[in-house]
Amino acid sequence: MVFEHLIEQAGGVVDMLVEDAPTVVVPLFDPFPDAGMFGPGGSAEQEATHSRAAREATDREAARQRSLVPPPDVAMVLSLLTRCAEVPLRTASGAPVSDSAGQLARVRALVQAQNALAAELARTVRSAEEAGAAQFDGHKAMTPWLKGHLHFSGAEAAHIVKAGKTLEALPGWAEAARTGRVTPEQTAVVAKTATPARLARAEELGADLHGDDGIDATLVASATGEHAEDLPFVVRRVLEWIDPDGPEPDPTKQREVHLSPSPGGGGSFHGRLDAVAYERFATVLTAFQQAGRVADDDRTHAQQMGDALAQASDVLLASEGVPMLRKHRAQVAATISAEDLLDHEVVADAARLGSGQTVSNEVARQLACDSIITRVLFGPDGTPLNIGRAQRLVPAHIRKAAEARDGGCVFAGCATPTWWCDAHHVREWVADHGETSVENTALLCERHHTQVHHGFSITWNPVEHRWRTCRPDGSEILVGYPLEPLVPRD
Repeated sequence: MVFEHLIEQAGGVVDMLVEDAPTVVVPLFDPFPDAGMFGPGGSAEQEATHSRAAREATDREAARQRSLVPPPDVAMVLSLLTRCAEVPLRTASGAPVSDSAGQLARVRALVQAQNALAAELARTVRSAEEAGAAQFDGHKAMTPWLKGHLHFSGAEAAHIVKAGKTLEALPGWAEAARTGRVTPEQTAVVAKTATPARLARAEELGADLHGDDGIDATLVASATGEHAEDLPFVVRRVLEWIDPDGPEPDPTKQREVHLSPSPGGGGSFHGRLDAVAYERFATVLTAFQQAGRVADDDRTHAQQMGDALAQASDVLLASEGVPMLRKHRAQVAATISAEDLLDHEVVADAARLGSGQTVSNEVARQLACDSIITRVLFGPDGTPLNIGRAQRLVPAHIRKAAEARDGGCVFAGCATPTWWCDAHHVREWVADHGETSVENTALLCERHHTQVHHGFSITWNPVEHRWRTCRPDGSEILVGYPLEPLVPRD
């Protein structure tokens, strides 16, 4: 069974720290506790009918949440971990437990368990990737599924997917990871050598990949030996031996920019450019930076360049040369209620920008100084009132109303911003005689727009004021974790 080693480790930790505690029987985690537990009194026939109805209701709920219900082996691990959390780490007076050796052993064992869990997660994600499991919820691959359904960052999701490939390519390393003897960070370092192209090149050069003295065993020995800090050096030496000249240089492949929005608005970015692109970029910024200098300027050079980038963006958005975005001129959009816009007090997270980030009403007022303000009236069910015209293509004013309501792709687990979304007719304009109105319009990214036209469906819930997404079999796609507590019932 999967996790046998982890369960043994967890059981050892509990026994070590609570050796005087009474024995606790840990049942498997029940994702739907109390289902059909309390039946009405009455005849045997009534009780049988009620029992059958309760079972059917439980089956329907299980089908609705089937992608949330953990399998038995994982449920057992969750149960053990919740029991570990019940172990007292302080005395009755609140002081830390004085058994230092026991505390350190607990930390060591929990880190080993954490490493083993990370390895099993990577292995399972790899299996799901190969099986195309993400398509069950309408996603192309596991990276966007992890981002949309479990709230991983893009970098975290990519690392897990890459780790799964590494464990598949290096069986010896996978065994060390399974037993928790190597960390996820070490796996990320080793992943640089575990690409199919590099391993194939090593075999061509006559390297032993999986033998007792092969590359796989060497990497494991380095990571688990007395000088684990030398692992990056060992990986670098292996890479230099496989490809001493490095890949053929391609200047354009050096271009990349990563944008990272901050929770409170704004954000940061980093990246790199080839020589020509960098020179052009630096020249433009320097021109704006020099033009913006004033007497007694106390800004640092970095601050001046930041202001120059903002000014260059303003000039570019105001020019006629900016490409069209979703069939409309590219523009900064902010959605805010009239009440918050007119409030003289600062209201945090009052406005939603086109990228999805939220800002205060003060920032929204700043944007509104030289902007066009469009009023959108919402009905009591949270839907913008119908301001549409009876035509096939969704006009700009209806799209703006849908953007104000949806804020991006409405497909469950998707965070695509509004400017990458199509305006979709919920009821088909031709087949179902659906009208071109705000009520019948939903924003969907290109992939999920295609999915909705091939079996998936979206419906507006007027009570919860949100969209629901269903699979072709009618079961609903739910995002996040089970609502039931992870602590099992005794």
